[in-house]
Amino acid sequence: MPLVPTSALVSQAVREETAVLAFNVITLEHAEAVARACARTGSPALLAVSQNAVRYHHDDPAPLLAACVAVAERCEAPLALHLDHVEDEELALRAPALGCGSVMFDASRLPHTDNVARTAAVAARLHAEDLWVEAELGEIGGKDGVHSATARTDPAEAAEYVRATGVDALAVAVGSSHAMTSRTATLDQDLISRLRQAVDVPLVLHGSSGVPDSALVAAVAGGMRKINFGTHLNTAFTGAVRTELAAREGVDPRRYLGAGREAVTEAVAALLRLLAPATR
Repeated sequence: MPLVPTSALVSQAVREETAVLAFNVITLEHAEAVARACARTGSPALLAVSQNAVRYHHDDPAPLLAACVAVAERCEAPLALHLDHVEDEELALRAPALGCGSVMFDASRLPHTDNVARTAAVAARLHAEDLWVEAELGEIGGKDGVHSATARTDPAEAAEYVRATGVDALAVAVGSSHAMTSRTATLDQDLISRLRQAVDVPLVLHGSSGVPDSALVAAVAGGMRKINFGTHLNTAFTGAVRTELAAREGVDPRRYLGAGREAVTEAVAALLRLLAPATR
C-alpha cells in the first residue's frame, strides 16, 4: 500500500494507548525484513533512515529512501518513512522530496538556546510541508550526553522545550542508551509517567535495543508512544551472517544476506507482537 503519514500512525498509537515502532534501515535487506515482519503480524511500523545511514551511502539519501518507498508500496501493512537523528538542516528540509513523512531533528549537541532556536526553525519549515517533527533536549550526562544511560530528562524543562519549539514529539532520556548489544538497561518508569503528565506531545524512546521486554511493555503502559530499534536488528543480522559464513563454502552473498534478512524479520516480528497490536 502507499506510504502512510507518520502522524497517522503515532495518532493511532496515542488513541489506543500503545506504541508505533521505528526500525533503523541501513540496507535494502533491513527494509525488506521490516516489511515482511509487518505483513506477517499485520502491524504498522516506521522505516527509519538515520543521518549515519545516509553518510554510509556516500551522503546521498535518495537511493536508499527510494528503495524504502518501493518496499513500503509493496507491503500489505501500513508503513511510514522517517529520517532519524538528522543534524544537518539541509538534509532535514529535503525530507518531503525524499518521500518522508517525518524527521527527528537532533540539535541536542548544541547549547540549549541554539538547540531551541534551530529546532523551532526547522519544525516550522517542515510543518509547512505537513511533516511530523520529533526532537530532543541536550543533556550533560556521560560521554554520550543525552544518549547516555545516566542522562535524565527533567519534566519541567521538557514541557518548556516542547512549547518553545513546537515539535510534535519528544525523545526523552530515561535510562536507555544507544548501541547496546545486551538487554540490560533499566528504565526509570516513574520518570516516564511524570514526563507523560508534564508534556502534551507523544514521548519517544531511543536506545530501545538494550531494554528488556518487560521494561518496554511497562514503558508503553507508562506513556511511551514511539519506540526506536536499531542495534537489536543488527545483532540479529550479524549473528545470522556469521553462522551462515561458518557453515558454508562459496562466495554467493545471497546465502548469508538472506539469512541475515530472515533473522531481522523474526526479530522485528517478535517486537511487533510484543508492543504493537495488529491493525487487522
